[in-house]
Amino acid sequence: MATTKEQKQRKEDLSRNIKLFWKIVATGIGLVVLLFVLTGLGLFGSLPDHTKLENPETDLATEIISADGETLGKIYKDNRTPVDFEDLPQNLVDALVSTEDERFYEHSGIDGYGTVRAVAFLGSRGGASTITQQLAKNYFTERPSQNIVARIIQKLQEWIISIRLEKQYTKEEIIAQYLNQIDFLYQADGVRSASRIYFGKEPSELNVEESAVIVAMLKNPRQYNPRRAVSKEKSLQRRNQVFVQMVRNDKMSEAMKDSLKQQPIKLDYNPEGHNDGMATYFREFLRADLRKWIKENPNPETGEPYDLRRDGLRINVTIDSRMQKIAEKAVTDHMANLQEEFDDQNKKLSTAPFRDVTEKEINEKIIASAMRRSDRWRILKAQGKSEQEIKDSFLEKTDMTIFAWNGDIDTVMTPVDSIRYYKKFLQAGMMSLEPQTGHVKAWVGGINHQHFKYDHVKKGKRQAGSTFKPFLYATAIDLLHYSPCKIYSDGEYTIPAGRYGLSKDWTPSNSSGGYGNLKTMKEALASSTNTISAQLMDEVGPQAVVDRAKSMGIDTDNFDVTVSLALGTADVSLYEMVAAYGVFANGGIYNEPVLVTSIEDKNGTVLFQYVPESKDVMNPEVAYTTVKLMEGVVQSGSGARLRDTWRGQQGYGKVLTGYPYKLENDIAGKTGTTQNNSDGWFIGMVPNLVSGVWVGGEDRSVHFYSTTYGQGATMALPIWGSFMKGVYANESLGISKEPFPKPSNLSIEVNCAEYVDGMNSNDSGADDGSDQLDM
Repeated sequence: MATTKEQKQRKEDLSRNIKLFWKIVATGIGLVVLLFVLTGLGLFGSLPDHTKLENPETDLATEIISADGETLGKIYKDNRTPVDFEDLPQNLVDALVSTEDERFYEHSGIDGYGTVRAVAFLGSRGGASTITQQLAKNYFTERPSQNIVARIIQKLQEWIISIRLEKQYTKEEIIAQYLNQIDFLYQADGVRSASRIYFGKEPSELNVEESAVIVAMLKNPRQYNPRRAVSKEKSLQRRNQVFVQMVRNDKMSEAMKDSLKQQPIKLDYNPEGHNDGMATYFREFLRADLRKWIKENPNPETGEPYDLRRDGLRINVTIDSRMQKIAEKAVTDHMANLQEEFDDQNKKLSTAPFRDVTEKEINEKIIASAMRRSDRWRILKAQGKSEQEIKDSFLEKTDMTIFAWNGDIDTVMTPVDSIRYYKKFLQAGMMSLEPQTGHVKAWVGGINHQHFKYDHVKKGKRQAGSTFKPFLYATAIDLLHYSPCKIYSDGEYTIPAGRYGLSKDWTPSNSSGGYGNLKTMKEALASSTNTISAQLMDEVGPQAVVDRAKSMGIDTDNFDVTVSLALGTADVSLYEMVAAYGVFANGGIYNEPVLVTSIEDKNGTVLFQYVPESKDVMNPEVAYTTVKLMEGVVQSGSGARLRDTWRGQQGYGKVLTGYPYKLENDIAGKTGTTQNNSDGWFIGMVPNLVSGVWVGGEDRSVHFYSTTYGQGATMALPIWGSFMKGVYANESLGISKEPFPKPSNLSIEVNCAEYVDGMNSNDSGADDGSDQLDM
């Protein structure tokens, strides 16, 4: 039995230990408080102030928005476009809070219960990091340090920033910011990109299974990514665990959980790289155009240029995503068939895909030129390689992925062989424009932007062939007040040497042969009669035609002002031609093509607003009369393939076995085919839409042998027909089927039937054929 003295000693020891314990606790608390204070004062590293908390430095993608409100694509360093809380579905919010931070709505940035539990069980029963802490870590702290002291400091910084964030923002704003900040891989930065890339929809459209997949990735976007083959099973298991957490938090019934767990993960993968998605050629052209705008329009607050890849601008463009989809499908469907026919016809051609050249010319000119323009040549030259070393490298076999219409092919070939392989592909360009506003509604610059970067809408310039003839006819109508009913003979016609600077007589021929017929101007344009075009050119002179084309937006600076312009010898772009034809459809008023309607910064402030500019360049009478001329092309000429009466040419393969467009409304247009069938054109219009198509090889020596396939009516017109059939099928687009509006003061007679009734024009309805371009 202990003595009184021992008992007293024990009491004193206990009291001393208790005091020591509380001193240690108090000291610990004091040290923690001191650390908090010192950390808050920035002793261990600066912390974000109120301004930085309000405007965290985050790279935001510039977004290109179509006229109908769809995202066409983005320009970015990080593919991040923020969304507000209101744009998030409730099932996504429930899944997030249930899985990542059950007491999110109860704490003020730090979960005390979770912290004590994490310390007591050393993290074995879950961590203590709240959604707010994770946001603070993502925004303002560096990667976790391996040094224990440094890591403690980082954790204190996270806590302080979290508390400040909770004071700065509502819970809803914190959730939105957190989901906007996460990198979900595959260029899916933030929840909006993740939703669009993995599921092909906006966040607001996500169902509960899809939301659970996104929340499952938060733990480790790589380890639980449903796109990666090695992590699909882990992603499924983690998604199902999200369902369990939602049941635990009364956000889902047990029965629904059991049902959803049986469902596989269903992805709708839509990559958002610069070569992916819609309007890739348009977006690339736009990016270059925007760089010019940025140089001239610095940020008024900083005086620095905007950064397209980081500043989150919103570019509102005129492209209609619905029409763009239709245009791209029309190009793809026709060009795949046309290429198949082209390849078949070249099987026995020793110089394939080239014609009209020798093998020596191919190697010394075409291939050699392509080598020097290639990235390989540029890179090796920059490395200091000699010209011979560079040439030798083109003969070494290498692994590569090449384009094919039925899917890319992994293969091994030399760079020289790949050049020749790619040269065989026929290319295409298409543009559609609303003439009353100049708004460009569709833009297809080529067949595949991944493999063929060259844009055939704006950058490419080729001989226009007979699509240039309406400018000649309009000049004659304007200057000489001619009617479409005026009659000409299609006999041989010579413009003598000396006239218009000719060094020798010029006598063009008609592609369809046959001379000695009488034709109205309307019939002559429909059959593209070259001899009548020559007569008109002799009557008005080439300078007047060039002036007319220039007034309609055609770049004529490099034109050879000569009589062969009557046959379309000048190089023009599809962009210029469609805009110029818009003058005819718009009663003589020219609107330069418009691509961007406005530009906004990330806060919605308007930085640029397009102001329409129009100019009268042609008498409305002349414009309407030229339209009536071009209607003849579709009524009885090469454009008649658009009508229900056309039955195709049987026995010529699927390219020519029928044209199922059945367009019976008033359509004006013109086909064009250049010498040797190198270029095929069709530009057609209805009152509120002008669309143009060009098809041809990258090199002029890549072409069909015969006009049957090489003419504009076969190469280009089917794309136009498919496109128009598609846009008419969507009535919400409002594309007109009405006649072109007639000027109230029309004094030129356009109804030839009353004056040439029953005239046998001997019109075969053939296309332009190979317009003779020799002088």
